[in-house]
Amino acid sequence: MGKPTGFIEYDRKDAPKRPVEERIADYEEIEQLLAREDCEIQAARCMDCGIPYCHAFGCPLASRIPDFNDMIYRKQWRRALAMLESRNNFPEITGRICPAPCETACSLSINAKPVTIRELELALVERGWREGWIRPQPAKQKTGRSVVVIGSGPAGLAAAQQLVRAGHDVVVFEKDNRVGGLPRYGIPDFKLDKKILDRRLEQMRAEGVKFQTDVCVGEDVSLKYLRQRFDAILLAMGADEPRDLGVVGRGLENIHFAMEYLAQQNRINAGEDLRGVKRIDAGGKVVVVIGGGDTGSDCVGTARRQGAKEIYQFEILPKPPEKANPQTPWPLWPQILRTSSSQEEGCIRRWCVLTKRFTGVGVRVGQLHGCEVQWIQTGDRWEMKEIPGTEFSLNVDLVLLAMGFTHVVHRGLIEKLGLKLEPKGNLAVGPDDQTSDPGIFAAGDSVAGASLVVRAIAAGRKAAASIDCWLEGCRSSP
Repeated sequence: MGKPTGFIEYDRKDAPKRPVEERIADYEEIEQLLAREDCEIQAARCMDCGIPYCHAFGCPLASRIPDFNDMIYRKQWRRALAMLESRNNFPEITGRICPAPCETACSLSINAKPVTIRELELALVERGWREGWIRPQPAKQKTGRSVVVIGSGPAGLAAAQQLVRAGHDVVVFEKDNRVGGLPRYGIPDFKLDKKILDRRLEQMRAEGVKFQTDVCVGEDVSLKYLRQRFDAILLAMGADEPRDLGVVGRGLENIHFAMEYLAQQNRINAGEDLRGVKRIDAGGKVVVVIGGGDTGSDCVGTARRQGAKEIYQFEILPKPPEKANPQTPWPLWPQILRTSSSQEEGCIRRWCVLTKRFTGVGVRVGQLHGCEVQWIQTGDRWEMKEIPGTEFSLNVDLVLLAMGFTHVVHRGLIEKLGLKLEPKGNLAVGPDDQTSDPGIFAAGDSVAGASLVVRAIAAGRKAAASIDCWLEGCRSSP
């Protein structure tokens, strides 16, 4: 411990954000970095709590948070970075888009504001890039073994980097024309500038990872070829099957899945050729986002930047409490009311709203018809009931469905492989991350369902260790 009384002496200080009126005019990142001196003071708030729940309970990567906080406080930034990178392949990503379950598990969260762990992590890794401390780490010795990773999201990339550093030859196949998966196409630029991704991908290329884009495995590349060419296969394709809304009028035009909308804007920002693709534009429109989670908020922020006339965000669940929730006590993730940076920019939020049908003029959506609901608990079960007299209609021009994802996409590769699935539709794997087909492993959201980026990175690292053990007889992985 560098400062045993730091948590008493210093208040929490969050990183600044660009003003709303400025940031809604572009797609540049919203959040800025804490100053170096502020970081060292904030790191001093990390208390000698005995059992660091931030590390042991909150962080799926088990990052050694108290250790790197102490090093930042002592101005040992380079040592702190080495400690951070020993557990996290992409702290520049988690430092931007992770909801920081480590902070809610911080002991200070019991009766005070937690340590600014996420913002310290981001400031630390960004200084590492500026100072040139982050460099390629190629393997000292090659194993002669080869692995193909299908999917270039956080799980696939983390696994690929771990495997290539262990000395294996690694090829990553990506169906899109750029590498990065959900962080590339699903996270808006105002939360994650894609130059941040490209910077890390260059490091991975220098370490020996080979990327092949615009490849649909099972069509462009045969399964027979993969089995003959590679010693192991890792499926890290995410959970891209969106949850749909089965109501009358769903087939009307201008009702789109959130990821279709978000990915298109990211492609436009990147200068990709979208000739022949119909533009989804919220400019001058009344927009309804169905779904109150992070993806829905990303749609709100994107629609605001496109110049939407009005933006509504509907959530079918009840409004959570604004402060402590006795149903989710520390160190659990608290189910409380949160306001995202996008919601700060302006939208009308409603809870307990059920969308019942859509109508329109011709083939285009024109109205959303819904009602309010109440949730009644019977034992361990919750039942939703419509509230009579709360029916309403709203004129709309664009509807974005952001109700989450169900499981990995089955059509295509998964169906051809014939792999065993869990009841919810996710890939079934054993303790060694191996699927029902020997030599084929799986990791990330394709196994766990849609989850946090930090969990995907952790799953990718674990799968890499399992593959390395399977290939090399259980020698230790990096």
